[in-house]
Amino acid sequence: MPIIRFAVGRREEVTQPDALKAALAEFISTLIFVFAGQGSGMAYNKLTDSGVATPSSLLIAALAHGFGLFVAVSVGANISGGHVNPAVTFGAFIGGNITLFRGLLYWVAQLLGSTVACLLLKFTTGGMVTSGFALSGISVWNGLVFEIVMTFGLVYTVYATAIDPKKSSIGVIGPLAIGLVVAANILVGGVFTGASMNPAVSFGPALVSWEWGNHWVYWVGPIIGGGLAGALYELLFISRTHEELHESY
Repeated sequence: MPIIRFAVGRREEVTQPDALKAALAEFISTLIFVFAGQGSGMAYNKLTDSGVATPSSLLIAALAHGFGLFVAVSVGANISGGHVNPAVTFGAFIGGNITLFRGLLYWVAQLLGSTVACLLLKFTTGGMVTSGFALSGISVWNGLVFEIVMTFGLVYTVYATAIDPKKSSIGVIGPLAIGLVVAANILVGGVFTGASMNPAVSFGPALVSWEWGNHWVYWVGPIIGGGLAGALYELLFISRTHEELHESY
């Protein structure tokens, strides 16, 4: 019978060397991703002397985030799993693939990585603004659903290509698939919500620029979407038995 499992873990876990190394990997991977993604938008604004969204700026954002995430997931995969996203970490927790304490450690590392990336961008560009995410032309509830659906697609892809124990050879293209689904979602939702799909990606720019308008959407939407994807994939396609769960702990 398919079941969902949760693992709280122990507080001591967050001080163990392997957990700290994994957190450092998440910090570095998130820094790489946010620096590339947020930096591409700043570079575009510098070149065009305009902050107005255009088809070309949307395409540039999709490519920069897709390529950046492909690299960030790849370099962190063998150390931390390459989550680079609190919503992915939450989805993994819902499916019992990470403990609560380790997941919280990942969250701290991801938020710090995003913040440091934005501070570095502000410093290296001579004080240019790291723009926070904002809704455009839609209601807050429309934006919330956008973020839920897009993050669901992202975390579902993570499960299918990186977490599922049956992934076998498809695992080698996992980071590419994850980067591509993010790029595709940006082409869909970028003009409406900015297509965050990642609370850490939203948190860093918001903190550095101190722009918090509707910021909760970029937490609630991805967390709901990631949790739903983790629960559904675990229940429908992994179907662990009680015996397998007992052996895994």
